[in-house]
Amino acid sequence: MNVMRTLVRPSIACQHPVFRGNLSSNISRRRLERSALVAIAASLLASVPSPFVGSKQSSAQEASPRAERPMEFVISPDGTRIAYQRSGTGPPLILVHGTADNHAAWDLLVPVLSERFTIYAMDRRGRGESGATDASTYAIEREFDDIAAVVDVAGEQAYLFGHSFGALCALEAALRARNLRRLVLYEPPIPIPPGKVTGVSLESVEKLEPLLRAGDFEGVLLTFAREIALLPEEVIAFMQTLPSWQASVDMAPTIVAEVLAVKSYTFDPENFRSLATPTLLLVGSESPTYMQVATEAVATALPHSQTVMLAGQGHGAIFTDPELVLREVIPFLTEE
Repeated sequence: MNVMRTLVRPSIACQHPVFRGNLSSNISRRRLERSALVAIAASLLASVPSPFVGSKQSSAQEASPRAERPMEFVISPDGTRIAYQRSGTGPPLILVHGTADNHAAWDLLVPVLSERFTIYAMDRRGRGESGATDASTYAIEREFDDIAAVVDVAGEQAYLFGHSFGALCALEAALRARNLRRLVLYEPPIPIPPGKVTGVSLESVEKLEPLLRAGDFEGVLLTFAREIALLPEEVIAFMQTLPSWQASVDMAPTIVAEVLAVKSYTFDPENFRSLATPTLLLVGSESPTYMQVATEAVATALPHSQTVMLAGQGHGAIFTDPELVLREVIPFLTEE
């Protein structure tokens, strides 16, 4: 039985050194850029409040960037090379990012998580050092296989945490992985009802493919930002001044592929009735209604799940309030 509760557990993370310091003097440009891009990375299908308008600036953003580690690789069943960054000690925890991002999406959580877990922070296909993906032949099922391959390479009972589009893929990967211990899903964007993009104009979605075919990658990103992520023009203008803007433009084929994949994805609750993996579902109290309804539908389908409402947060709390996320995720993953 699934029980919804609002997060009230006392902090276990906020005294960690990574969460101390002076935000105005210590925040790095990399963190500032990631805050600017959170709304694009956060959601394929719904409006996400800008981190510059009323969102909480997490003290986790005070930390200096962690040293980059070399990437490691596993070969997915279709032959695609999937990269992941491994760090920390303890049982394996695989992290799966959302759209228009890569493994660095988890930078604000990894310093604390890596003290308890061996982290496998993935680059999903088409990003970072993972193999390229062709938008014309893209199949979301291959993403499920990719995640299961990383879970399996851990070689022991593993944990899995997915955000947004990564949560949808992690949910399906749980049916494929052979050694999954626990699962955390932060607002998987399943269509409700199947085949419809709730809260987003289908005309906006249909604009993306012609722009991609014309080679207008920036047009794809701008259309996505304005008409699907529904970002304010001032935020888009600021993002265009950042060095990371061009990297996001280059991800246009993956954005189109994922938007269309979610549009056509059918969530079948019957597929998950026998999933024995204990699952934690995270949902923001300020998230769009669509995301809340989608999370509730997944919760209803999973026989061993619990749902936590992240008070005051939307779809991007892994960026805007990572302490809040850690306060719930770590106790869930370490339960006996």
